[in-house]
Amino acid sequence: MTDAFVPSDFEAPRGLSTSDFVMEPLGPEHNQADFAAWSSSIEHINATPGFDEPVDPDDPEPWPREMTPDENMGDLEMHARHFRDREGFTYTVLDPSDGDVIGCVYIYPPRDEAHDAQVQSWVRVSHAHLDVPLWRAVSEWLASDAWPFQRVRYAPRVEG
Repeated sequence: MTDAFVPSDFEAPRGLSTSDFVMEPLGPEHNQADFAAWSSSIEHINATPGFDEPVDPDDPEPWPREMTPDENMGDLEMHARHFRDREGFTYTVLDPSDGDVIGCVYIYPPRDEAHDAQVQSWVRVSHAHLDVPLWRAVSEWLASDAWPFQRVRYAPRVEG
């Protein structure tokens, strides 16, 4: 992709808060809780709409996959670097009551010409009831003036 993902003067929001969750930029400081969250929920994440494609367009290997905590740290450092360089924006999703990681949201360049952003999100299996509320809140957030996107690809959720 030769065009910039976002305008040069764009400042990414530092997070989103609802009564169900709090989002903040994902970074190395989340490694232990992030690793525990996704590694306990691999089957659930794989069944989440949108996870039939790679999370990072530069890494064609599917995720989630078996990784060590050190490999996970490398991924978190990569996502933090992408955020800093405005190449992609990854947010950790935290439980507002105890601050534990309950999921993640990835906002990256699109894989097609019809969209201007590709979004994926997951929640750990113990918080599966938050998948639709997270999807709904993030969809509304991305449609707001906080973001420069008009055509977001984000796999819809079915109320169940």
